[in-house]
Amino acid sequence: MKNDVDTLATALYVTVDDLLRASPDLAPARPKVGIVPKLEDAELVTLAVMQALLGFTSEARWLRHARKHLRHLFRYLPEQPGYNKRLRKACPC
Repeated sequence: MKNDVDTLATALYVTVDDLLRASPDLAPARPKVGIVPKLEDAELVTLAVMQALLGFTSEARWLRHARKHLRHLFRYLPEQPGYNKRLRKACPC
């Protein structure tokens, strides 16, 4: 099953990254000067979609699972408050 989740994450990341590059207006606006986020927008969307697909309703529980099983796929995994803040800011709601 580990290979299946790794394959899902990789395919999802590539798809999301291609979509964000094709439509840069979908990504949140960033100032030209400032701190560059450690987690790319495509990685954030990939994590959020995988959380939903794998049925995790708790962000804290999802991030614990991701740290244990997906750390090798992501160069940086935020703590729960940072993940929550980035998700809320990414939503145009």
